[in-house]
Amino acid sequence: MSAVPAEPVETPEPAWRQRAVERSTRAAKLRAEQRVQRFLDAAQELIADKGTTDFTVQEVVERSRQSLRSFYQHFDGKHELLLALFEDALSTSAAEIREKAAAGRDPLERLKIAVDLLYGSSTPRKGQQSPLFTDFAIQLLVTHPDQVATAHLPLLAYFTELVEEAVAAGQAVTAKPRRTASLIMQTAMFTAQAPAAPVGAHPSPITAEEVWAFCLGGLRGPGTAEDPATTTPATTAPAEDAPATKATATKATTATARKAAPAKKTTATPQKRAAAAKKAAPAKKATTTTKAARSQA
Repeated sequence: MSAVPAEPVETPEPAWRQRAVERSTRAAKLRAEQRVQRFLDAAQELIADKGTTDFTVQEVVERSRQSLRSFYQHFDGKHELLLALFEDALSTSAAEIREKAAAGRDPLERLKIAVDLLYGSSTPRKGQQSPLFTDFAIQLLVTHPDQVATAHLPLLAYFTELVEEAVAAGQAVTAKPRRTASLIMQTAMFTAQAPAAPVGAHPSPITAEEVWAFCLGGLRGPGTAEDPATTTPATTAPAEDAPATKATATKATTATARKAAPAKKTTATPQKRAAAAKKAAPAKKATTTTKAARSQA
């Protein structure tokens, strides 16, 4: 009877080998991060110089003083490079908004500060070009909406946090804080980038205060008290409306008088009088016959 061979026992990897591999991995990761950052810095400089995202990969490679092979080891193409810049810019913006909005006394005030800051950072300014947001972001929204949603996650997470805090404090009403936060963000960003609304002959841009008043109305829900700062006082009717009101009242009085007045007596036509006389003739003849019979008796 042969003995069953024992299963081979795996010997643990020596600790020195693990340390060597980890050290090598860390060093390779650090070098990769440095190369990526050099590509990003070069692309950012090209955008600042040209005022547009219209540059080539070769220009990025030459400015970063790296190889084309190294570029494609880290990026699939120019689109992925711009997406990395876009995500990095939004992450930085989210951190700045969180830091500045912390000065608010309550969740609703912090949310107002965040909306104002997001509106301000999204507003185009003369002499300050932001092609990464005005050109690339709009194209990205049409062609790759999922990537846009991913890039906005840091901002969305903070706005969702603020909405949830406002609901918990009784300052807001919503069953879907994350969806509400997304609507607030889109309202602020796209309104800031939209052209001014025409009012008469002059364009009138929508202000950050108007955007906040609009968002606040949605947060508080129907039937709640309005914010005193955004409440519009009621206006009285102009004096020009008085004659119109008087004319309306006069018409109503005339109509009532017509209804209350007795019906006028209708005048009989000759045809109607002849017909009535014809009907009365037999009765008159019968009366004359009765009187003659009484006289004979």
